[in-house]
Amino acid sequence: MIQPGWGLLFLGLIAMAYGLRKGNDLLNVCMDAKHHKFEPSAEDQLHNQCSPWKKRACCTVNTSLAAHEETSYLYNFNFNHCGVMTPACRRHFIQDTCLYECSPNLGPWIQPVSSSWRKERILNVPLCKEDCNQWWEDCRTSYTCKENWHKGWNWTSGINECPVKAACHPFTFYFPTPASLCENVWSHSFSASSFGRGSGKCIQLWFDPAQGNPNEAVAKFYAYGSAPGSFSWGASFPLLTLTLLLLLWG
Repeated sequence: MIQPGWGLLFLGLIAMAYGLRKGNDLLNVCMDAKHHKFEPSAEDQLHNQCSPWKKRACCTVNTSLAAHEETSYLYNFNFNHCGVMTPACRRHFIQDTCLYECSPNLGPWIQPVSSSWRKERILNVPLCKEDCNQWWEDCRTSYTCKENWHKGWNWTSGINECPVKAACHPFTFYFPTPASLCENVWSHSFSASSFGRGSGKCIQLWFDPAQGNPNEAVAKFYAYGSAPGSFSWGASFPLLTLTLLLLLWG
């Protein structure tokens, strides 16, 4: 006859396996959005700043090309809505687009969304402090008329234009700190992390593919609920179950 304790242990192991499976579901995935592939795969010809993701990409070559164009077919978004954006600033928005379109390491932050053009988005991706700070520093002398670029534009011409009475000012007027830029410009797609590059706890916009993709380890860290202050049902379910089993055992 099987002892009750062994049955409880078996249930605990099942619970742990469930948690690991849920964590794995957040890794190496593409979000359900406008231009993303169904699943990541190699794309040897990814263009320029998108090339670091060529070994495993959620974007196509055409998407990577369009990410570098002004007012491309991707979203008809005009980055020069308040005069020509400086090249130093523009490269950060290109890199931001490449990360969004190409990265398979954003699973822990993918959330469902009710939208006419996508079913999922990213929310509060922890962006490494160096990447956020440099983005803000390089954009300080460029101009904009809004702090949230996801909504509120005048689209009557087919591309985004500043709303009536929205005045153009240097970025620092609408984004007085690096965190305000990284967090507000795309409706909290990013959060400004206090962690730096190499910590394994923040996502890098920029990395050298010859050294590997550091965001893979970061995605695993968050997928399994290892981050302080984070909560993952997939990772927490086995822990909660084992706690209950111990109470029953006692």
